[in-house]
Amino acid sequence: SGSAAGSGSAAGSGSAAPAALPHYMDGLATPESVLYDAANDRYLVSNINGTPFAVDDNGFISELSPDGQIKKLKFIDGAAADVTLNAPKGMAIVGGTLYVADITVVRQFDLATGAAKGEIKVDGAAFLNDVAATADGGVVVTDTSVDEKFASLGGDAIYKIGADGKVSTVIKDKALGGPNGVSVAADGTLWVVSFSSGEIAAVDAKGVKQPGQKLPKGQLDGIEALAGGDYLVSSWEGSAVYRGKPGGEWKPVAENVKAPADIGVDSKRGWLLIPLFTENMVHTAAIAP
Repeated sequence: SGSAAGSGSAAGSGSAAPAALPHYMDGLATPESVLYDAANDRYLVSNINGTPFAVDDNGFISELSPDGQIKKLKFIDGAAADVTLNAPKGMAIVGGTLYVADITVVRQFDLATGAAKGEIKVDGAAFLNDVAATADGGVVVTDTSVDEKFASLGGDAIYKIGADGKVSTVIKDKALGGPNGVSVAADGTLWVVSFSSGEIAAVDAKGVKQPGQKLPKGQLDGIEALAGGDYLVSSWEGSAVYRGKPGGEWKPVAENVKAPADIGVDSKRGWLLIPLFTENMVHTAAIAP
Protein backbone atom coordinates (compact mmCIF):
# COMPACT_ATOMS: atom_id res chain seq x y z
CA SER A 1 0.00 0.00 0.00
CA GLY A 2 2.99 2.28 0.34
CA SER A 3 2.21 2.87 3.99
CA ALA A 4 2.81 1.38 7.38
CA ALA A 5 0.15 1.70 10.05
CA GLY A 6 1.05 3.39 13.28
CA SER A 7 -0.34 5.69 15.91
CA GLY A 8 0.04 9.45 15.95
CA SER A 9 0.97 11.41 19.04
CA ALA A 10 -1.08 14.37 20.19
CA ALA A 11 0.60 15.14 23.49
CA GLY A 12 -0.94 18.02 25.31
CA SER A 13 -3.93 18.25 23.00
CA GLY A 14 -6.40 16.76 25.45
CA SER A 15 -7.75 14.42 22.79
CA ALA A 16 -6.79 10.96 21.67
CA ALA A 17 -5.35 10.52 18.21
CA PRO A 18 -6.94 8.03 15.84
CA ALA A 19 -5.63 4.51 16.29
CA ALA A 20 -3.87 4.41 12.94
CA LEU A 21 -2.94 7.50 10.99
CA PRO A 22 -1.17 6.83 7.70
CA HIS A 23 2.60 6.55 7.56
CA TYR A 24 4.53 6.49 4.31
CA MET A 25 7.72 4.55 3.64
CA ASP A 26 8.00 2.58 0.42
CA GLY A 27 10.61 4.16 -1.82
CA LEU A 28 11.03 7.46 0.01
CA ALA A 29 14.69 8.47 0.06
CA THR A 30 15.96 11.14 2.46
CA PRO A 31 12.63 13.00 2.62
CA GLU A 32 13.30 16.62 3.58
CA SER A 33 10.00 18.48 3.24
CA VAL A 34 6.29 17.71 3.17
CA LEU A 35 3.87 20.22 1.67
CA TYR A 36 0.09 19.97 1.83
CA ASP A 37 -1.39 20.91 -1.54
CA ALA A 38 -4.84 21.92 -0.31
CA ALA A 39 -6.31 22.60 -3.74
CA ASN A 40 -5.60 19.04 -4.82
CA ASP A 41 -5.84 17.43 -1.35
CA ARG A 42 -2.48 15.68 -1.57
CA TYR A 43 0.95 15.74 0.02
CA LEU A 44 4.12 16.56 -1.91
CA VAL A 45 7.40 15.24 -0.49
CA SER A 46 10.87 16.38 -1.55
CA ASN A 47 13.34 13.49 -1.57
CA ILE A 48 17.04 14.40 -1.53
CA ASN A 49 17.97 10.78 -2.32
CA GLY A 50 21.54 11.08 -1.08
CA THR A 51 23.39 13.94 0.61
CA PRO A 52 21.90 17.43 0.82
CA PHE A 53 24.90 18.91 -1.04
CA ALA A 54 25.25 16.50 -3.97
CA VAL A 55 24.75 17.89 -7.46
CA ASP A 56 23.72 14.46 -8.74
CA ASP A 57 20.35 15.10 -10.45
CA ASN A 58 18.70 12.19 -8.67
CA GLY A 59 16.32 14.08 -6.37
CA PHE A 60 12.59 13.59 -6.75
CA ILE A 61 9.21 14.82 -5.54
CA SER A 62 6.65 12.24 -4.40
CA GLU A 63 2.88 12.58 -4.50
CA LEU A 64 1.04 11.01 -1.56
CA SER A 65 -2.66 10.77 -0.76
CA PRO A 66 -4.13 11.29 2.73
CA ASP A 67 -5.56 7.76 2.69
CA GLY A 68 -2.08 6.28 3.00
CA GLN A 69 -1.18 5.70 -0.64
CA ILE A 70 1.98 6.73 -2.42
CA LYS A 71 0.19 7.80 -5.58
CA LYS A 72 3.30 8.57 -7.60
CA LEU A 73 6.70 7.99 -6.04
CA LYS A 74 8.44 10.15 -8.64
CA PHE A 75 5.86 12.76 -9.60
CA ILE A 76 8.84 14.96 -10.47
CA ASP A 77 11.98 12.98 -11.22
CA GLY A 78 15.51 14.37 -11.52
CA ALA A 79 16.42 11.30 -13.55
CA ALA A 80 14.05 12.41 -16.33
CA ALA A 81 15.76 13.97 -19.33
CA ASP A 82 13.86 17.24 -19.09
CA VAL A 83 14.12 17.69 -15.29
CA THR A 84 17.05 18.82 -13.16
CA LEU A 85 16.66 18.16 -9.45
CA ASN A 86 19.68 17.57 -7.25
CA ALA A 87 18.88 17.81 -3.54
CA PRO A 88 15.37 19.27 -3.21
CA LYS A 89 14.41 20.75 0.14
CA GLY A 90 11.71 23.29 1.02
CA MET A 91 8.73 23.90 -1.25
CA ALA A 92 5.96 26.44 -1.72
CA ILE A 93 2.96 26.80 -4.02
CA VAL A 94 2.12 30.05 -5.79
CA GLY A 95 -0.84 29.76 -8.13
CA GLY A 96 -0.16 26.82 -10.40
CA THR A 97 3.58 26.75 -9.76
CA LEU A 98 5.58 24.67 -7.30
CA TYR A 99 8.78 26.34 -6.10
CA VAL A 100 11.54 24.03 -4.83
CA ALA A 101 14.82 24.99 -3.13
CA ASP A 102 17.74 23.09 -4.66
CA ILE A 103 21.16 24.00 -3.18
CA THR A 104 21.83 27.32 -4.98
CA VAL A 105 18.76 27.64 -7.21
CA VAL A 106 15.00 27.68 -6.78
CA ARG A 107 13.31 25.51 -9.37
CA GLN A 108 9.79 25.95 -10.72
CA PHE A 109 7.45 23.16 -11.77
CA ASP A 110 3.90 22.99 -13.04
CA LEU A 111 1.80 21.99 -10.05
CA ALA A 112 -0.62 19.92 -12.11
CA THR A 113 1.77 18.05 -14.39
CA GLY A 114 5.15 18.29 -12.67
CA ALA A 115 6.71 19.70 -15.84
CA ALA A 116 9.77 21.91 -15.39
CA LYS A 117 9.01 25.62 -15.76
CA GLY A 118 12.43 27.14 -15.14
CA GLU A 119 14.88 27.93 -12.40
CA ILE A 120 16.02 31.01 -10.53
CA LYS A 121 19.68 31.26 -9.55
CA VAL A 122 20.31 32.90 -6.19
CA ASP A 123 23.74 34.48 -6.44
CA GLY A 124 25.88 34.04 -3.34
CA ALA A 125 23.72 31.26 -1.90
CA ALA A 126 25.32 28.10 -0.54
CA PHE A 127 22.53 25.99 1.00
CA LEU A 128 19.03 27.14 0.11
CA ASN A 129 16.65 25.44 2.48
CA ASP A 130 13.04 26.49 3.04
CA VAL A 131 10.60 28.35 0.80
CA ALA A 132 7.41 30.20 1.73
CA ALA A 133 4.90 32.06 -0.40
CA THR A 134 4.35 35.79 0.05
CA ALA A 135 1.12 37.74 -0.38
CA ASP A 136 2.35 39.54 -3.51
CA GLY A 137 2.85 36.41 -5.61
CA GLY A 138 6.49 35.81 -4.78
CA VAL A 139 8.39 33.59 -2.38
CA VAL A 140 11.07 33.92 0.27
CA VAL A 141 13.86 31.37 0.65
CA THR A 142 16.37 30.82 3.45
CA ASP A 143 20.07 30.19 2.98
CA THR A 144 21.42 28.20 5.93
CA SER A 145 24.90 28.89 4.52
CA VAL A 146 26.80 25.80 5.61
CA ASP A 147 29.48 23.66 4.00
CA GLU A 148 29.44 19.88 3.60
CA LYS A 149 30.56 19.47 7.22
CA PHE A 150 27.64 21.74 8.25
CA ALA A 151 30.11 24.42 9.38
CA SER A 152 28.86 27.98 8.94
CA LEU A 153 30.01 29.89 5.88
CA GLY A 154 28.69 33.13 7.36
CA GLY A 155 26.34 33.99 4.52
CA ASP A 156 23.15 33.32 6.50
CA ALA A 157 20.34 35.02 4.61
CA ILE A 158 16.74 35.22 3.52
CA TYR A 159 16.12 36.11 -0.11
CA LYS A 160 12.97 37.27 -1.86
CA ILE A 161 12.02 36.10 -5.34
CA GLY A 162 9.40 38.40 -6.77
CA ALA A 163 6.53 37.39 -9.03
CA ASP A 164 8.74 38.67 -11.87
CA GLY A 165 11.50 36.23 -10.90
CA LYS A 166 13.87 38.92 -9.68
CA VAL A 167 15.94 38.11 -6.59
CA SER A 168 16.51 40.57 -3.75
CA THR A 169 18.05 40.21 -0.30
CA VAL A 170 15.66 40.56 2.64
CA ILE A 171 18.40 40.09 5.23
CA LYS A 172 21.96 38.76 5.19
CA ASP A 173 23.28 38.47 8.72
CA LYS A 174 25.27 35.76 10.49
CA ALA A 175 23.14 36.52 13.57
CA LEU A 176 20.38 34.52 11.88
CA GLY A 177 22.21 31.46 13.22
CA GLY A 178 21.77 29.05 10.33
CA PRO A 179 18.24 29.98 9.19
CA ASN A 180 16.20 26.97 8.19
CA GLY A 181 12.39 27.08 8.25
CA VAL A 182 10.52 30.26 7.38
CA SER A 183 6.87 31.28 7.63
CA VAL A 184 5.21 34.47 6.37
CA ALA A 185 2.71 36.06 8.76
CA ALA A 186 -0.36 37.97 7.59
CA ASP A 187 1.34 41.30 8.29
CA GLY A 188 4.39 40.31 6.23
CA THR A 189 6.61 39.51 9.21
CA LEU A 190 8.90 36.56 8.54
CA TRP A 191 9.22 34.03 11.35
CA VAL A 192 12.40 32.04 10.96
CA VAL A 193 13.76 29.08 12.94
CA SER A 194 17.45 28.37 12.99
CA PHE A 195 19.37 25.12 13.06
CA SER A 196 22.56 26.41 14.67
CA SER A 197 21.16 28.87 17.21
CA GLY A 198 18.00 26.94 18.11
CA GLU A 199 15.95 30.12 18.06
CA ILE A 200 12.73 31.38 16.59
CA ALA A 201 12.96 35.03 15.58
CA ALA A 202 11.02 37.61 13.62
CA VAL A 203 12.40 39.53 10.66
CA ASP A 204 10.40 42.70 10.16
CA ALA A 205 9.32 44.43 6.97
CA LYS A 206 12.56 46.42 6.93
CA GLY A 207 14.63 43.25 6.98
CA VAL A 208 15.73 43.63 10.59
CA LYS A 209 16.03 40.57 12.81
CA GLN A 210 14.35 40.97 16.17
CA PRO A 211 15.64 39.29 19.37
CA GLY A 212 15.01 35.55 19.21
CA GLN A 213 13.66 32.97 21.63
CA LYS A 214 15.31 29.64 22.39
CA LEU A 215 13.04 26.62 22.16
CA PRO A 216 13.29 23.69 24.63
CA LYS A 217 15.70 21.92 22.29
CA GLY A 218 17.67 23.13 19.28
CA GLN A 219 18.57 22.15 15.73
CA LEU A 220 15.30 23.64 14.52
CA ASP A 221 14.18 22.77 11.01
CA GLY A 222 10.57 23.30 9.89
CA ILE A 223 7.95 25.85 10.93
CA GLU A 224 4.23 25.91 10.20
CA ALA A 225 1.60 28.44 11.29
CA LEU A 226 -1.73 27.30 12.70
CA ALA A 227 -4.98 29.22 12.36
CA GLY A 228 -5.16 30.33 16.00
CA GLY A 229 -1.76 32.03 16.01
CA ASP A 230 0.28 29.10 17.28
CA TYR A 231 3.29 27.76 15.42
CA LEU A 232 4.67 24.25 15.04
CA VAL A 233 8.46 23.87 14.97
CA SER A 234 10.48 20.69 14.47
CA SER A 235 13.66 20.02 16.45
CA TRP A 236 16.30 17.45 15.56
CA GLU A 237 17.94 17.75 18.99
CA GLY A 238 14.62 17.16 20.72
CA SER A 239 13.37 14.48 18.28
CA ALA A 240 10.15 16.41 18.63
CA VAL A 241 7.76 18.94 17.16
CA TYR A 242 6.89 21.81 19.48
CA ARG A 243 3.79 23.99 19.54
CA GLY A 244 3.57 27.49 20.95
CA LYS A 245 3.51 31.22 20.33
CA PRO A 246 6.69 33.27 19.92
CA GLY A 247 7.58 34.64 23.34
CA GLY A 248 5.40 32.08 25.12
CA GLU A 249 5.68 28.48 26.25
CA TRP A 250 6.48 25.68 23.83
CA LYS A 251 5.22 22.14 24.39
CA PRO A 252 5.82 18.96 22.36
CA VAL A 253 2.94 17.72 20.21
CA ALA A 254 4.96 14.88 18.70
CA GLU A 255 7.86 13.14 20.41
CA ASN A 256 10.33 10.36 19.61
CA VAL A 257 10.39 11.40 15.96
CA LYS A 258 13.97 11.04 14.78
CA ALA A 259 15.41 13.77 12.53
CA PRO A 260 12.14 15.64 11.93
CA ALA A 261 12.78 17.90 8.96
CA ASP A 262 10.55 20.42 7.14
CA ILE A 263 7.08 19.65 8.50
CA GLY A 264 3.71 20.24 6.85
CA VAL A 265 0.14 20.56 8.08
CA ASP A 266 -2.93 18.95 6.52
CA SER A 267 -5.33 21.77 7.40
CA LYS A 268 -8.36 19.76 6.26
CA ARG A 269 -7.80 16.89 8.69
CA GLY A 270 -5.77 18.56 11.42
CA TRP A 271 -2.76 16.34 10.83
CA LEU A 272 0.89 17.15 11.33
CA LEU A 273 3.09 15.72 8.55
CA ILE A 274 6.64 14.93 9.63
CA PRO A 275 9.37 13.86 7.19
CA LEU A 276 11.86 11.70 9.08
CA PHE A 277 15.04 12.58 7.23
CA THR A 278 17.20 9.65 8.30
CA GLU A 279 14.38 7.09 8.52
CA ASN A 280 13.12 7.44 4.93
CA MET A 281 9.52 7.85 5.99
CA VAL A 282 6.76 10.39 6.57
CA HIS A 283 5.05 10.18 9.97
CA THR A 284 1.64 11.70 10.70
CA ALA A 285 0.27 12.87 14.02
CA ALA A 286 -3.02 14.46 15.05
CA ILE A 287 -2.97 18.05 16.29
CA ALA A 288 -5.66 19.79 18.31
CA PRO A 289 -7.54 22.70 16.68
